Amino acid sequence: MIAVRCLYQVVHLHKRKWIEEKTYPRFTMIGQSLGSIYLSWEALTKFAPLYYLDTSGYAFTYPLARLFGCKVICYTHYPTISLDMISRVHSQSSMYNNDAFVANSVFLSRLKLVYYTIFSWMYGFVGSCANLAMVNSSWTHSHIEKLWGIPNRIKRVYPPCDTTGLQALPLERKEKPPIIISVAQFRPEKAHPLQLQAFALSISKLDLDSSRPKLQFVGSCRNDADEARLQNLKDLAVELKVEDDVEFHKNVAYRELVKLLGDATAGIHSMIDEHFGISVVEYMAAGAIPIAHNSAGPKMDIVLPEEGKETGFLAQTVEEYANAILKILRMSESEKHEMAAAARKRASRFSEQRFYEDFKAAIKPILNP
Repeated sequence: MIAVRCLYQVVHLHKRKWIEEKTYPRFTMIGQSLGSIYLSWEALTKFAPLYYLDTSGYAFTYPLARLFGCKVICYTHYPTISLDMISRVHSQSSMYNNDAFVANSVFLSRLKLVYYTIFSWMYGFVGSCANLAMVNSSWTHSHIEKLWGIPNRIKRVYPPCDTTGLQALPLERKEKPPIIISVAQFRPEKAHPLQLQAFALSISKLDLDSSRPKLQFVGSCRNDADEARLQNLKDLAVELKVEDDVEFHKNVAYRELVKLLGDATAGIHSMIDEHFGISVVEYMAAGAIPIAHNSAGPKMDIVLPEEGKETGFLAQTVEEYANAILKILRMSESEKHEMAAAARKRASRFSEQRFYEDFKAAIKPILNP
């Protein structure tokens, strides 16, 4: 038996404004990164631990922690900058990390590309100071490996998905009409308008004798900007003439969310390059066939065949999403049940128990060198 003595101390920090997004309306990435160094300095001067565990993605604090004699362990959900972000700026593609004003200007795009390139070099250096880097998906693993250059110190540990209650839901859907559910905060990167457009297109192609589906948006609003996006989505539903087929559920309790998922035939997800995609796992666990964006976590880790059986659909364009919706609506009940069962089994790979086991296996060499 090995006896372990654990000492800990709670350190209260008073300079959190230096890592808040609103503090840096421009050059947000570098501002928050440098602000995190200041915050880390405040913490480490009060108490320097043996192991420095970061789960917030503040890689610029790692060299400082090493200077204080700490072994640095991190769990990275999403790289602060990714190669995809640099590529979008280079190609002048307008997106949530590259607004239209910059994308439409050659000069500003080149200036931003220089900024992103320099930042990526800095990010690579500070990230390489980690003794152990755990990542939450294959997509994140790929980007961190290329940026940090420490392949032997990177371990993939899927995030814990508490799906126990969802796994208990019946696979058969008795609710009529069929329900397509979308669970995500009303944020720009979630691409809700694409989902609505695809739903409207699928309805226009639906057979006259088919049951008309219903689309349910379930999400939360953090601020006035999210509220405005929600209102714009409602206006778009009216414009597309599907307002009677669409429901909006804002800030629902978890119990109500479980009930909504239990009634859903399919779940739709459209965020580009989502590092993992817990909402997709929740769809699968609940028995709702997923229609997820054909990128990053959903593509590389989640919506994959299970024992040779398909577990859902991947899509990118409005047409591809609409076709996936139509395929599900036209499937027989036995086909839906078979795919939902395979998806549920696949979802069990991302349980909390699996996370605990993989997490312990990853940090064991660091704790017991």
